[in-house]
Amino acid sequence: MTRAINPRLLEILVCPLSKARLEYDAAAQELVCYESGLAYPIHDGVPVMLVEEARMLGEDAPDQVSGGAALSRAPPPTTPSS
Repeated sequence: MTRAINPRLLEILVCPLSKARLEYDAAAQELVCYESGLAYPIHDGVPVMLVEEARMLGEDAPDQVSGGAALSRAPPPTTPSS
């Protein structure tokens, strides 16, 4: 069962990395920050606002959260060879 996030909470929360506004993706149960390219999970109605727990958005992520649109995961960063 998915829980709706409290609208007041959504007004208060910002991305801990960029301090930008978040958008609620009800289908994915995530708070999405397009400025930092991260999606923060919501577990049992509680947003997990840790950058380490956030999912990176892919390059093909939509410009806006669209009810039920799946957001893809970006590949992990690679380290350059010396």
